Formats: sequence, C-alpha cells, structure tokens
Amino acid sequence: MAKGTKILFFCKECGYESGKWMGQCPGCKEWNTFVEAEVDKKTLKNHAQEVSDRKPTKLSQIQIEEEIRTSTHMEEMDRVLGGGIVTGSLVLVGGDPGIGKSTLLLQMCRNICEDNLRMLYISGEESLQQIKLRADRMGQFNDKLALLCETNLELIDGVIRKEKPEIVIIDSIQTMFSDSVDSAPGSVSQVREATATLMKIAKGLNITIFVVGHVTKEGVVAGPRVLEHMVDTVLYLEGDRHASYRILRSVKNRFGSTDEIGVFEMEQDGLREVQNPSEFMLEGKPENASGSVVACSMEGTRPILIEIQALVCRSNFGMPRRTAAGCDYNRVNLLMAVLEKRLGIHLSEYDAYVNIAGGIRMNEPAIDLGIVMALVSSVKDAVIDESTICFGEVGLSGEVRSVPMAEQRVNEARKLGFKTCILPKSCLSSVKEKEGIKLVGVSNVKEAVLAVVGN
Repeated sequence: MAKGTKILFFCKECGYESGKWMGQCPGCKEWNTFVEAEVDKKTLKNHAQEVSDRKPTKLSQIQIEEEIRTSTHMEEMDRVLGGGIVTGSLVLVGGDPGIGKSTLLLQMCRNICEDNLRMLYISGEESLQQIKLRADRMGQFNDKLALLCETNLELIDGVIRKEKPEIVIIDSIQTMFSDSVDSAPGSVSQVREATATLMKIAKGLNITIFVVGHVTKEGVVAGPRVLEHMVDTVLYLEGDRHASYRILRSVKNRFGSTDEIGVFEMEQDGLREVQNPSEFMLEGKPENASGSVVACSMEGTRPILIEIQALVCRSNFGMPRRTAAGCDYNRVNLLMAVLEKRLGIHLSEYDAYVNIAGGIRMNEPAIDLGIVMALVSSVKDAVIDESTICFGEVGLSGEVRSVPMAEQRVNEARKLGFKTCILPKSCLSSVKEKEGIKLVGVSNVKEAVLAVVGN
C-alpha cells in the first residue's frame, strides 16, 4: 500500500463506509456486500479543511431561479425528465446490456444538434467507427456533435473545459478511471471518484452530463448504490431484448415526477416513440377467448390499457401451481383466496397462470379487478365481451375500492372504442357521464362477476 493512503470498506448496495470489514452492513442490513478500497489521506484532509471554511446560508436569503430546460424533441423522453433536460444536471441512464441505452442517447444527440447546441459523446467501450455506423443508421448528423474515445478522467476533464459543450454523454461510467485512485476501472473506488468528478464538472461549468451505467443480474446499476444517490436523475430503460418495445422509467428525479414512463419501439433506424401505448399493448388481442380481459393502469398522468390473461386448469399434482408474469405473484394468490372465500369458487385443486400480455409489468392495485375477472372467466370458461374494460382495487372482504384518476381512465377507454366500463361504485360520483360508453359501478367482486360473466 502506498504511503499516505488509507484502507476503507464500502458497502456495494448503499455506500456505507467502515474502517473494518463487516459481514452485515449496518446501513442496509445486506450480507457480504463490503469491498475494500484505498483512499488518499491528503484528499480526506483537504476535504475536511474545505468543510470547516464553509458557512451556512439562511433559508430566507436563498433566491430561487427558474430551471433552464432543453427539449430532446422526443415527447416520451421529455415527459420522463419532467419537461426536458435541466442545464447543469447529472443524469444516470441504466439498463441491461444491449437494451438500447447508447442508441437512445445518440438519437437524443441527433435531435438536440438541430438546435445548434454543442454535444460531446465520450465512449470508453466503442471505437469511433462503431459509433459512426450506428449514427449512419439513424440519419444525418450535423457538425455540432463531436466524438471522443477516452477513459482517463483527467484527460476527459481537460477536453470538456477546452471544448465547453452544452451536453456531454459518458458511455459508460464503469470504464472510466482516475490516476489518483489505485484500483481497476469499474471498482467501487473508481466509480465513486468518477461520479464525483463528473458532478463537479456539471455543477461548476453548468454542463448537462448523461452517464450510462450497466445493470447487474440483480437489476441494479453495477457499482455501489451511492452512485444513484449522487446524481440528480436516474433513468432505467427496460424491456425484453427479444421484444420490440422499450420503456423508459424514472426512479429518481430532483426536477420532476418519478411516476412518468416513456414508451419506445426499437426499429432498424433507432427508437420510435409510441404515442398511444394502450393501442400498442392491445395489438393481437384474441377474439372470443375466455380468461382475457382489458384493464386500465396509470403510469404517472398517463392511462395505459393492458390485456390481462388467466389460464386456470385442473392440477395433476397434489400441490397446485401458481405463476404470475407482469404482476405481483403474492397479489395473485391473495385475490384467489378472496375468490374462494367470498364467491365460493374452489381453486385449491387448480393450477393458475396469470399474464399481462406484451411483457409489460404493472403493480398498481387498480388492476386487481381485471385479474379477478380473468380468473373467473377462465375457470367458468366464459368469454368476456371484447368491448368491456374494468379497473378497481379489491380488498380482503371482497369489496371493490376506489382508485385515483377514474375519469382519465374512462376517457382513454372511450377513445379506444370500449362500450362498457366496470369501475368502483365510489368512483361514479367523480366521473361524468360519457357518450358512447356505459358506466357500471360495483361495490364488491360478486356484483362485478354478475355484471361481466353472469352466474
């Protein structure tokens, strides 16, 4: 160990620091997450001196300035960011390998370059020729986009200060390294140092920086979770690599809501925005098939119509099998118990498979009624009318509880041609009568089953 350095241990999950190794992290209670890292004592001493020289500011003396935002010219991405890119922010974009993170950011660069803003794309994984091939598939780029292949943070810092671009893309944070840290790129120390350096550049020069982060098999950004705490915004690009759609979701946003999502479709020339995700998700819905019903879920301020499918068949083993894809497994078991207790439908001898078509995942309680209707439809082999949609939360007593934004859900269903809407009776007062769609209020699952499936 070099003179003047100190050994510290960091938790990979939450960033908790300790002077010794521990089996369980006191911060997040996870086991075997501590890794060793070297820290320069001089850096710690200088940092302590800087802190001692600072003085607090009174709340009444703080002046609030309106955020300056830049449009990406992609409505789906602007919605997730809260209205556009905030100048001087640090944004982390995570996702599985090959999901389309680099494609999305390069496409964003192409759109912003049309506004004559200077862009700098720094890649530590691909060569200039590889980036050029991807760019050629997207269309024509102007000279406002500059490319750089480099992984040394000190050199990158110098280039950014010299070129002074408005927006910088770092692809990816795991490949960046600093000479001041004696560890390999991608380690805990290097990722922490790289993120801190980029944050200083973003805030000091008022430059927006997008950082690409790989996701581990557990579904979190590789490196310590402190990486997510340091940045201003965390975006995740989700979706099945073998499916065409991609969902951009915000899990942290200091400048906007974290409830919004953006839906894209992967094509040969890049990502295409899906303006109406409900229509996209309902494509290919089977006709006259039991166990299929359309429900409505809210993602932020956007209603999304989804098809819930259920298959209930007699079990050949002593232990019935339960499978849930796209929704919470435990929630499905809970709803099946409600059906057994409140409606007398015995499902203990049946296997049950519940799926949300299209591969999308929804956890909102408003889809409870849709899951119940799909299960009843399958076990009774009764077809639900294709023009019927339902939503509502189901409680343990079998009651159908109200859900927020009921009128927006009804408007979306009416726009897509649905004729009947089954909704909680308590929501009827907040929904105005709509021409062309019949509103049926239900107070419990028994009334809902009678209204949709019959006896």
